[in-house]
Amino acid sequence: MEKKTPGQFEEVVKYCRDIFEDKQKDYSAAWRILRTSSLTDQIYIKANRIRSIQVKGEQKIKEGIVPEFVGIVNYSVMALIQLEKGIADEPDLDAEQTLELYNKYIYTARDLMLNKNHDYGEAWRNMRISSLTDIILMKLLRIKQIEDNKGKTLVSEGLDANYYDIINYSVFALIKLLIEKEDA
Repeated sequence: MEKKTPGQFEEVVKYCRDIFEDKQKDYSAAWRILRTSSLTDQIYIKANRIRSIQVKGEQKIKEGIVPEFVGIVNYSVMALIQLEKGIADEPDLDAEQTLELYNKYIYTARDLMLNKNHDYGEAWRNMRISSLTDIILMKLLRIKQIEDNKGKTLVSEGLDANYYDIINYSVFALIKLLIEKEDA
């Protein structure tokens, strides 16, 4: 099983990256003006919508949960870029620079996932998508607390570690939804 995860990760990331690139063509890097706390809130809105759909068993807006998980991946990458570069007053990255940074962070997330998969024995494959959603929401609450504490932690991982985990849990959900076609 472990051997197929890197390929599945890449397949899902390509799907997310293609959407990210298309949005870059539409809007450029307008998101560069957002503070990381604003990106955290965007991710929270998407994760909360997923949970709401899962709990209610229905939705009033046609768009399902797959685009929400894709948005979570892409907004998390944006947040990691913002942590590195800081906020800008206007879009200051061209398409090539943005994609280079996107790939840097997405592949750092992948490497972390592969190491954790080794140690945890791909436990995520036995998890429900609803559990992945709940863990993402918990990570977001942790991020909000760290942001409220001005980035300071006593013993906990920092913001970046939580964003990387959110990327990976979202990719796991997308693998289940897009590749393995598991019911939410």
